[in-house]
Amino acid sequence: MKVLFAASEAFPFVKTGGLGDVAGSLPKALQSKDTEIRVILPNYAAIADEFVSHMTPEAEFTVELGWRKIPCRIQRLDHQGIVYYFLSSDYHFNRPNYYGYADDGERFALFCKSVLTGLKYLDYQADILHSHDWHTALIPLLLQENFRMEPFYSGMKTMLTIHNLQYQGQVPLDCFEDLLGLGGHTAAWEKLEYKGCLNFLKAGILAADVITTVSPTYAKEIQHAYYGETLDAILRQRKADLHGILNGIDTDLFDPSKDPFLAINYRSDWAKKKQNKKALQELLNLPAEGDRPMLAMVTRLVAQKGLDLVMHILIELMSMDLQLVVLGTGDKRFEESLRYFAEKYSDKFILCTTFDEVLAHKIYGGADLLLMPSKMEPCGLSQMIAMRYGTLPIVREVGGLKDSVIPYNEFTGEGTGFSFANYNAHELLFMIQKAVKLYYENKKAWTALVKNALSKDFSWHQSAGQYKKLYQHLLKKGN
Repeated sequence: MKVLFAASEAFPFVKTGGLGDVAGSLPKALQSKDTEIRVILPNYAAIADEFVSHMTPEAEFTVELGWRKIPCRIQRLDHQGIVYYFLSSDYHFNRPNYYGYADDGERFALFCKSVLTGLKYLDYQADILHSHDWHTALIPLLLQENFRMEPFYSGMKTMLTIHNLQYQGQVPLDCFEDLLGLGGHTAAWEKLEYKGCLNFLKAGILAADVITTVSPTYAKEIQHAYYGETLDAILRQRKADLHGILNGIDTDLFDPSKDPFLAINYRSDWAKKKQNKKALQELLNLPAEGDRPMLAMVTRLVAQKGLDLVMHILIELMSMDLQLVVLGTGDKRFEESLRYFAEKYSDKFILCTTFDEVLAHKIYGGADLLLMPSKMEPCGLSQMIAMRYGTLPIVREVGGLKDSVIPYNEFTGEGTGFSFANYNAHELLFMIQKAVKLYYENKKAWTALVKNALSKDFSWHQSAGQYKKLYQHLLKKGN
């Protein structure tokens, strides 16, 4: 069974968020389950030289993009047992940033068409094309409309994974002919057109053989208007083919027993975790005397992550006997407001507005509590990483947070963290107060929760098995 992953990013080459983590770690888990996985992504200028220097030429060809003929190249890199293909178009991808350009629609339309065109030039006839998010959502549609009649492509099946429904890839209507060359394709028009524009993700949802999302709860949520981002009716239309599979994490990369970024490695030794907390406090110039709980956020500073709730209760938080560390970048309004409080309460609140992978590991290893009060969260990885390090998450019961965090039960002692239901600042505050009270007053119960969290298996093993079953089901349907 041969599967080609098409994604706009994959760790360690390109990463801006959870998509990069998934596309970087899931293929390794699938490869171990007798599935041949290869990955194709754009060859951005920002990819590190340590990878570029080991790439080898694989194919050169031209792609018709409307009336234009675009020269493209594919280079290959074998990395950690996986074959990666990097697709180059100098005009489209030789730029400083990955995203954020006015012609992003054209860039990723080209990528989708190049993936399909380039397959014929590779020694790899995939059984399944697995697309990720809007950047590659045109692949199922283009396969149906432009490629399926060729024998090489006739048996290929498609899967689309939605990592975040908010991002849909919308471009002007005139791109239908000028960009995609689909004039006269009535079925393609009906799949692409949406509210006065072309919507790449909508087309992928309607054209793919199977659709997945990154958690079971998110798969249910997006079929309703509140979370459906105006596509809920279309998702309900495909509900029989819509599956939620919880993401995993790379448990080799996030392993406190061998993490090179920690002051001291540990697995179940609680005293050693406390030593990491002390080292983190010293690094951040926070007082290390006394045993007060450290609350942390490792996140994008955007409204989706519940930052408005945090801002609403920050004064009350600062009146509590705790420390707060926030690592992340995002909206200027949140950065500036948090910076004001960090300067005012510098003895207990540290703000780091940067992307720092090393510091993130140190925070996971040293903090006691991780705060994730998200307004919406398709899956979330930070809460899984935190539990892997014995750091208890405080989350809102939404999306993958609900699927991965078992709320503390004070009567049975069960749980791996703390959770609240409604998007309400004072529900969040109450849950923080409850967690801090438990930390101070019942060390036995706290330690049991930490052990529960440490025992959870968030590897890709189970989820990869679910993907493999879907792949097998797809191929059986084809027969």
